[in-house]
Order: sequence, then C-alpha cells, then structure tokens
Amino acid sequence: MTHEQLINSTAMTLDAVIDVSDWFVAEDDHDGASRTLLASCSSMLLGRKTYEGLAGYWPSASGPWAEIINPMPKYVASRSELGTLEWNARPIEGDAFEGVRRLKAERDGDIFMSGCGELARELIQAGLVDELLFWIPPRIQGAGNRPYEAATVPVRLLEAKSFDSGVTRLRYQPIST
Repeated sequence: MTHEQLINSTAMTLDAVIDVSDWFVAEDDHDGASRTLLASCSSMLLGRKTYEGLAGYWPSASGPWAEIINPMPKYVASRSELGTLEWNARPIEGDAFEGVRRLKAERDGDIFMSGCGELARELIQAGLVDELLFWIPPRIQGAGNRPYEAATVPVRLLEAKSFDSGVTRLRYQPIST
C-alpha cells in the first residue's frame, strides 16, 4: 500500500477566527469544491468532541453532504474510553499518534480531518498532517477563538484558489523541521 495523506480542512475568517457565525458561507461554488474533496477521501479522522458533535447531527441528515459523510468510515481518537461507537466509526486504539501512523500506512485513500481542535493541532505539530486547507470568507471577525495562536509550524503554500462566493481556499504543506 502507498503512504496516504492526512488532509486537515478548516474554515476561518481572515483574522483566523473559527467561531462560526454569520460569516460562514455555507453554499456556492466553494461548497461543491469542498464536497468533491471530501468524496475523494476514503475515511475521516475525528477527535472525540468532534465525533460527538457530528454524530449528533449527521446520521439523521439528508442531502449531498450526508450522502458522502454518513457511509464514510470514521476513526475516532480519544484519551478517554469511547465505549461503543455508531455512525460507521471505530476507535483508534492506544496512542493517537501511532494509530494515525498505522491508518496512513494501512488505508487506501486519503484521510480527511475537519477543524482545528486539540487532536488536529497536536497532529500538525507532530508532523502527521500532510496538507492544510483553510477556507477563508471575505471577513475580519475581531473577537473569537483563534486555535492556532500557540502553534509554530512552518508551511509551504501549494495553492490559493478564489471562488465566486468570495471564499478563498489556501492549500499548505507543513514543512518538517
């Protein structure tokens, strides 16, 4: 098997605020590009909090996003006991870093991880994320949660793509130091 990529995707304002409010653009041409990206991946990687939040909504949802997300295999990392997982999910046993290394080595297809929670930030810092995608609407938010403030990771710009919606997607590759 080949080495598959772990792709982390995050929506944030120009000033790096992730708290979704009226700035979030949920539809238009970038939405299709985002769905196409997710559909090209073989599985999702989630932290426990993200899993619980998404599993509380998506299993009963319908539409084009649900048709991709619901059947996709999901792997969940947590420091606490997960118990029985539903929604086509399996726990990552043991150390999350080692579990992600195994997933990348054993899975066919890229692995998608949404958001920038604790798991994502730690995997980026550990050099386990291969690509970072930032979906930036034309908005400066001001106050809000900026989860990357404490991280120092050199990156290389791979692509900047603007959409008619005003959203810009920035693709970066973390550089190992």
